[in-house]
Amino acid sequence: MTEFRVWAPTPERVTLVAGDERVPMTGGADGWWSAEASAAPGTDYGFLLGDGDTPRPDPRSRRQPDGVHGLSRVFDPGAHHWGDGDWHGRPLAGGVIYELHIGTFTPEGTLDSAIERLDHLVDLGVDFVEVLPVNAFNGTHNWGYDGVAWFAVQETYGGPAAYQRFVDACHRRGLAVIQDVVYNHLGPSGNYLPEFGPYLHQASANTWGLSVNLDGPDSDEVRRYILDNVRMWFRDYHVDGLRLDAVHALLDHRATHLLEEIAIETDAASATLGRPLTLIAESDLNDPRMIRPRAAHGLGMTAQWSDDFHHALHVNLTGETVGYYADFDSVGALAKVLERGFFHDGTFSSFRGRTHGRPIDRERTPASALVVFAQDHDQIGNRAIGDRLTATLGEGRLRLAALLMLTAPNTPMLFMGEEWAASTPWQFFTSHPEPELGRATAEGRIAEFARMGWDPSVVPDPQDPETFTRSKLDWTEPYGDRDDGGDLHARTHALYRELLALRRARPELTDPRFGTVRVEYSEDERWIVLHRGALAVGVNLGDAPVTVPVSGHVLLATDAGASVSPEGLVLPAASGAVLDSA
Repeated sequence: MTEFRVWAPTPERVTLVAGDERVPMTGGADGWWSAEASAAPGTDYGFLLGDGDTPRPDPRSRRQPDGVHGLSRVFDPGAHHWGDGDWHGRPLAGGVIYELHIGTFTPEGTLDSAIERLDHLVDLGVDFVEVLPVNAFNGTHNWGYDGVAWFAVQETYGGPAAYQRFVDACHRRGLAVIQDVVYNHLGPSGNYLPEFGPYLHQASANTWGLSVNLDGPDSDEVRRYILDNVRMWFRDYHVDGLRLDAVHALLDHRATHLLEEIAIETDAASATLGRPLTLIAESDLNDPRMIRPRAAHGLGMTAQWSDDFHHALHVNLTGETVGYYADFDSVGALAKVLERGFFHDGTFSSFRGRTHGRPIDRERTPASALVVFAQDHDQIGNRAIGDRLTATLGEGRLRLAALLMLTAPNTPMLFMGEEWAASTPWQFFTSHPEPELGRATAEGRIAEFARMGWDPSVVPDPQDPETFTRSKLDWTEPYGDRDDGGDLHARTHALYRELLALRRARPELTDPRFGTVRVEYSEDERWIVLHRGALAVGVNLGDAPVTVPVSGHVLLATDAGASVSPEGLVLPAASGAVLDSA
């Protein structure tokens, strides 16, 4: 016999439907219901709520083989025979992250097909694989942020057993796994949680829908729902970290913030498992408390994404200054994020129309606590046509993006395909079965772009299957024989491998201390020099050659024309070099 339990304080009655059995459940004053039934792994089940005649899926379902509206299926997470017994994890500091989306990483779009490409990542030299959300959503393809079954792995990706195989394969190759999770909202289709209990704030919403009930009546169990999900990823799927989506949208006024509780849960799991575990927050608050240890009255996140770094780098490479890019239109902005972390650290944000952020305590905060990137899923996919830097930049500036990101004092993150200058876009795609929801999504995308000044007529329809297909990586680019500029892909791939090898070889480039970083720059001549111990990274962001006042032996150059003269480092337009100045 198998015991089934479900938290459902809202309905007056709950009936378990398991296989051919219907069993009335016994409820308690705490809102939990329980019953036993003969249900081996593979048995389909659900819950009838009150007088309802359609079983609802389990809020903690591990499998949804027929989609998020169908019955749940019993899954035994202990059935997998793990082969990662020698895996002891690794800390985030000094590491490099590779962000990927399962559905578009390979032509097949599955976890098992992704395993076949892991050796590419090992050869590249990255340390962490960060996977966009895999929780079950309605439809066949999606970015993953419309998930409604947080404990289930999307069936079109292969389901939970395939996810275990994927993590196992990563660990056997020395790759850590960070899973992107969404705790700030649920998707618009297939969310039955409100029928069970007060999971959502009915009077409060964020950009994506109703807020999760983190601080209202009955929120203790809602928080436990999230914390149990955190534990599941570490215990049952052996992941090494979580990336927490848009934590600024977590509405929580309790004395102990949910993020701090997640950090406590993660520290406990780390002690039990005997390996380091990582928490990375996506936050636009520019609040150092996010990455301050709990012992120092912080929230205890290991790291947070740095949009400021991206914006400063993007503007200096592309010249694009619309919308939220406007404040970053200077070489000084790039110098500031390299040396001080946040650009907006109590400064006026024109996009927000107010002052924003506060300074990082660089004496007590490691630079590795900021995850930096030249491109990521948001900054590509949330553009009007989902265009990568490859679509607008010449090779010289593409190489500068790699150089600056991979020599910065922070934790660098690559977006899949970036390492070979992928020509494929990465667009916003959905597969909502409901036509009205599909139309609303498409109209919402156009409205979002109004403040950025982008032409709404070029925005692809998220519901068009071709939008999804176009976004899949073309693996003939880094490895195939092509006549359409394939050399660019090979040269870019070689540069990323060389830069990552240099990071491993020179400890200055993985030193996490802000105090070891010094920056010089010229606004007029548009050059910048990043000093990392005995290394100096000279960069010419301009369109004319410059001589940068730094000397030493060239270890790596993005342009063969770079040289050292008695006056300093001579750099052609849009080029850079790493020098050993010792």
